[in-house]
Amino acid sequence: MTANEDQEMELEALRSIYEGDECFKEVSPVSFQFRIGEHDDSKAFILDISWPEMYPETAPEISLDGFFNKKISSETKQLIISGLEEQVEANLGTAMMYTLFEWAKDNQEALMENHQAVVTAVTLTSNSDLNAPAKKKEKKEQLTKSQKRKITCRTDNKGELPRGWDWVDVIKLSRTGGKEED
Repeated sequence: MTANEDQEMELEALRSIYEGDECFKEVSPVSFQFRIGEHDDSKAFILDISWPEMYPETAPEISLDGFFNKKISSETKQLIISGLEEQVEANLGTAMMYTLFEWAKDNQEALMENHQAVVTAVTLTSNSDLNAPAKKKEKKEQLTKSQKRKITCRTDNKGELPRGWDWVDVIKLSRTGGKEED
C-alpha cells in the first residue's frame, strides 16, 4: 500500500473509533488534536499531531504548543514529547495514532507527576493612563450673593422652578394686541 492509502485507512479508523468523543478533534484530514484528561483537570493537555506527506513511513509531527497547554512547564512538555517519540520509533511504518493517544492516556499520571502549573500574570494598562497627568477636578461656577438670591426667589423650597414660570401672560398679550394689516 502507498502512504496515501495507509493515511486514508487510518483516518477512517480514527473517525469510527473516536466518533462522538469530545476529546478527539480532526482539525484537517492530516492534523488532529486529542485532549488527555478532563477539561477542568490541571494535569490535562492537548496533543497536536500532524501527518507529513509520507506518514506512516515517516514520523508524525507532535506538538504541545496549543493555548490549552500554556500552563504546562517546558520540562513537562519535553518529557511528554520524548515519551511519544519513543512510541513513534517502535511503531514506525504502521498506523500509530490510536497507539499514541492511548499511550498518552494510560501514562498521563506518570507524565504529569512532577507537573508544576506555570502561572503567568498579565497586567493591562492603557497608554493614556501612563502619559496623562492626574486629572484636576472641574471647578463649579461661583455665583455672587445677588445671583443666588435671584435663583432662590424664583424657585420653590425644593430648588425647582414653579410650573409655568416662563409662560407669557395671556392677559398681557390680549391688552397689547397685535397690529392688524389692512
